[in-house]
Amino acid sequence: MADALSILATAYKTTTPVTAGKYVAVDADAYKGSWQGTYANGKKFEVAISQVEGFRAQVKYQSEGTVKYQQVLIKDNSFRVGDTKFQMTANNKATIKNVVTDAATGSTYLDTAFATRNV
Repeated sequence: MADALSILATAYKTTTPVTAGKYVAVDADAYKGSWQGTYANGKKFEVAISQVEGFRAQVKYQSEGTVKYQQVLIKDNSFRVGDTKFQMTANNKATIKNVVTDAATGSTYLDTAFATRNV
């Protein structure tokens, strides 16, 4: 577990700028919808974003056997669902970073993929 937290801490420090201030309302239409992609190992994933109001949204993350539902807070074009970070990078494009634990060895690694929104 310490390895997973270490990876998250490192990824958070290197990819997320520290910003002070309040959460601000986002463009709901830019986030709503189904975002899909494939990890390097061939596993497909989907992030469904709905009910975007202000800086809050309902999110469903699904990837081959894993389903997570969560209300999220959007700040700096990103949010987290469990061990997964969603970062919008451009119109209809996002980067997904997911901490994965190898069941056989117990080691963890950061899996990065790109998602596009079905418009």
